[in-house]
Amino acid sequence: MKSVIITQSNYIPWKGYFDSMALVDEFILYDDVQYTRRDWRNRNLIKTPQGLKWLTIPIEVKGKFFQRIKDAKVSNNRWVKDHLKTIQFNYAKARYFKEVFPFLESIYLQAEKMEYLSEINFLFLQKIAQYLNICTPIRFCWEYPYNGNDTNMRIIQICQLAGATDYYSGPRAQNYIDVSLFEQNNLKVHWLDYNGYTEYEQLHPPFEHGVSIIDLLLNTGKESTRYLKYTNR
Repeated sequence: MKSVIITQSNYIPWKGYFDSMALVDEFILYDDVQYTRRDWRNRNLIKTPQGLKWLTIPIEVKGKFFQRIKDAKVSNNRWVKDHLKTIQFNYAKARYFKEVFPFLESIYLQAEKMEYLSEINFLFLQKIAQYLNICTPIRFCWEYPYNGNDTNMRIIQICQLAGATDYYSGPRAQNYIDVSLFEQNNLKVHWLDYNGYTEYEQLHPPFEHGVSIIDLLLNTGKESTRYLKYTNR
């Protein structure tokens, strides 16, 4: 028995993303599909006294309408200082700021030297997963060569090459996943449930679940895993 998730990389994603990582045996980044603008690939939300605010990595998009996520390049590295300054300004009073901010800063300083969005996202995912004691290996889909244009069959092929028996996916994928086709290929499909998360002590009410994981880290530190569902499975 082996379970996998195949999903696109996100920039400092919300807690549910990491929770799903903890649930499976292998987490596969599907970054050779088309990069989508104004999406979670290069941006995420944080809390501020004025409400939600986007942290966005600037990407070269002019004339690159069909570029893949793995080919998306950062247009400049000023975003690192901007994001650090914004996080510091809005979370300086967070309970675990003094503990967590240096950890985040060290990741940002590594990311500052990188030019591709996919490798930046991978760095943040890997380091934050380690902080949360999530040991699930993270791999890229191109480690499992596949062919064809049908989305379902591409995912099935990756699962088969990874030796998976169970495939987990977010609830939105129910709009395009052909469950019967997966079953025909000896793969059981499971839908992730993002309901039932416990609220934590969060700055700047009202409470919001759907913000970047860094909000949870800065507010709860090493206690963050108490507010995830699958880290202690």
